[in-house]
Amino acid sequence: MTTTEQIVYVVDDDPAIRDSLQWLLTSVDLKVRTFSSGQELLDQVTPDLPGCLLIDVRMPGMSGLELQHELTARGIKLPIVIITGHGDVQMAVRAMKAGALDFIEKPFNDQEILEVVQRAVDRSVSAVESSAVKEEVESRIASLTPRERQVLELVVTGLPNRGIALELGRSEKTVEFHRANVMEKMQAKSLADLMKMVMTVGEIVGNP
Repeated sequence: MTTTEQIVYVVDDDPAIRDSLQWLLTSVDLKVRTFSSGQELLDQVTPDLPGCLLIDVRMPGMSGLELQHELTARGIKLPIVIITGHGDVQMAVRAMKAGALDFIEKPFNDQEILEVVQRAVDRSVSAVESSAVKEEVESRIASLTPRERQVLELVVTGLPNRGIALELGRSEKTVEFHRANVMEKMQAKSLADLMKMVMTVGEIVGNP
């Protein structure tokens, strides 16, 4: 993915902080959107794009912790980095216990921010890519017939064709036919490839 597809959301009621962070992050070609309140972010956040959130822990109205809770409740899983003043470290620790990736103390060290944000963005990109792979594998499994899915379930346990034939009460030739269909529909080049796909989804889903 290119950096233009990654968005860093900055939420801080201080316009000087927002401007400073926007300048810094755009200087390394990251796309930045700034918001003066948590509610403003909630109205516009795009959860299906990779990126991260930089959230001030103490803001009028909705606090950073409350915003974090609301994002979690809405299923928005973008990595969160908390911005904190010297007196708010305990709040930042609470935020991390609730799932925040890291926290940064004011005044900022530019290099520290860039490193933390890049780590958060990288994690988000990996999560989005993993989700896309999982969806593709699930789609392939769903395309299998009930019999092919049975064969798949037994193949990944390590049973040879003969054992699968005995388990299903079918001929070994029939099992070979279904197994070939499974490999083709799953677009698997080898048994190891097939095993990795099944491990990606955690369980075999598809036709009942």
